[in-house]
Amino acid sequence: MTVRQQVGAILTQAGYIVMEAVDGVEGAEAIASHKDIVMVVCDVNMPRMNGLDMVSKVKSEQVNADLPIIMLTTEGNPELIKQAKNAGAKGWILKPFKADQLLTTVQRLTS
Repeated sequence: MTVRQQVGAILTQAGYIVMEAVDGVEGAEAIASHKDIVMVVCDVNMPRMNGLDMVSKVKSEQVNADLPIIMLTTEGNPELIKQAKNAGAKGWILKPFKADQLLTTVQRLTS
């Protein structure tokens, strides 16, 4: 099971409706075409468009100004964290992660 599938399973079991994307391009397109998305969880390292670029692209649209985005990644570099926050990410969770840590962060940012 991929991390994306694990995240999807955890959030689905907690009652969230989950949409998955295989890369940053598909993620940005999904966000642009589904205006009812209330939270995004993405990685820094994704094919075709990395997470930092995806966050910047998504946040460049005024309609997404308040959309919370959490970075879930193995990258702990403080400079990357700063770049992500400057781009508009609201949270940073390091892999490996615990389900309750993810759920707590999602609940805090969606309530």
